Amino acid sequence: MSDEEDDYMSDAFLSKIQDVKPGVSMVRRVKEAMKREEQQKEKNIQNRQKTYKEQEKESREAALQSSISNENKGFALLRKMGYKAGQGLGKEGAGRVDPIPLNIKTDRGGIGMEEAKKRKAEEELEHYRQKVRAKQQNETKSLEDFRSRVRTEREERKIEGDLGRSQRACEQLDSQKGTTVPREDWYWPKADNGEEEEEEDVLNQQPEEEDEDFVELTSFDKLQILTSYLRGVHFYCIWCGTTYNDEEDLCSNCPGDTAADHE
Repeated sequence: MSDEEDDYMSDAFLSKIQDVKPGVSMVRRVKEAMKREEQQKEKNIQNRQKTYKEQEKESREAALQSSISNENKGFALLRKMGYKAGQGLGKEGAGRVDPIPLNIKTDRGGIGMEEAKKRKAEEELEHYRQKVRAKQQNETKSLEDFRSRVRTEREERKIEGDLGRSQRACEQLDSQKGTTVPREDWYWPKADNGEEEEEEDVLNQQPEEEDEDFVELTSFDKLQILTSYLRGVHFYCIWCGTTYNDEEDLCSNCPGDTAADHE
């Protein structure tokens, strides 16, 4: 390397370079440009000629902020009638103190349009509330119907279970007394399939006139009849699960003839 050439790695060469941080000058230029733009906007706003509406609004607000002067003719007439500044209107001074506020219309609607809009909004709100109430009532009714249906199905299953127990107890107690045929077919549990088919054939061979007079009993009716039979003939209560000695013993120790009495 010759002596005339600069050594780029020496301190003498590095000291000649300006210490400029990357991006700082750019940020400063952007901020200055934004500041100049905001200043220009403010100047434009100040120099802009105001519209008639803006001038009218400013003059109205300025007039409302200031009190009525003594030179006002209306105020002068009030003073002649005994009125004082700051006093309420009326004979006893109990009336309005401040002037009636202005309500400036800025749209093209008629005078009664605001009332019509308000009335329409109230009607729509009331209609919406009615729909919400109807929906809530339907949901409540559906829930009550569901609960009632579930409760009814549970009661029916319980009645079927009590009826089955009563039929098995009736068959056992009748057999112990030597009875081979139940008083009614449904007093005992249903027989096997072969016997059921024979019974169906017998029923099908009966005249149609008997079918018209025949009334099918519900499970609840069968349970009541069979319970009375077991209590009256065998002195047996299915809910107590006990065979009593006689009717007096049954009435004395059994709570009652229904499942509710034993709860």
